[in-house]
Amino acid sequence: MTMIGSFSTALDYLGVAFFAVSGAIAAVERRQDIVAMLFFGAITGIGGGTLRDLLIGAPVFWVHQSGYLVVCLAAAALVGLAKGRGVNRRLLLWMDAVGLSAYAVVGAAKAADAGLAPPISVAMGVLTACFGGVLRDVLSEQPSVLLRREIYVTAAIAAAGAFILADALGAARPYSVIAGMLAGLILRGGALLKGWKLPVLEPGPSPDSGG
Repeated sequence: MTMIGSFSTALDYLGVAFFAVSGAIAAVERRQDIVAMLFFGAITGIGGGTLRDLLIGAPVFWVHQSGYLVVCLAAAALVGLAKGRGVNRRLLLWMDAVGLSAYAVVGAAKAADAGLAPPISVAMGVLTACFGGVLRDVLSEQPSVLLRREIYVTAAIAAAGAFILADALGAARPYSVIAGMLAGLILRGGALLKGWKLPVLEPGPSPDSGG
């Protein structure tokens, strides 16, 4: 495996692990048993990548490389051993931010390497980064990340878009990855630290309002 390939794989595992931790902690907060906690961790960690692979017609990554599932279960088990202690909500949000940025870049890279057009590659990056979190929120009966005003999906778009743009401009793959990661982390970090939010779209007056 080349150095670039090793770097991409490490980034992929990082995103999987951080999302698995967030899923496991969501299960602990809902007072689920150990089996449910492992399931939460696994589905959050591999859910986005699974959807991406199915959509682009690629072999589902964790089916052929069992290490990803092992990482999910190990990360969830560590949370279970700690019983959710030692990981505060703020740290969880930052871990999720790193996982979001990493997974958006990995998803976009895999789609681009499969020969898909740049806009589709960006969309695949966003799906990879966000779908696991959507499943986590549905299972834990929490408001979906898609419905929160805080910047989340936008950060995934920025990460995937910056990576694709840098890659299209001929940057070496590690630099493209760094550009994507920074774009995602800056936006998501601003949301966490400064409360950045997108403007709300207010409905206009109805046609029969008379105004």
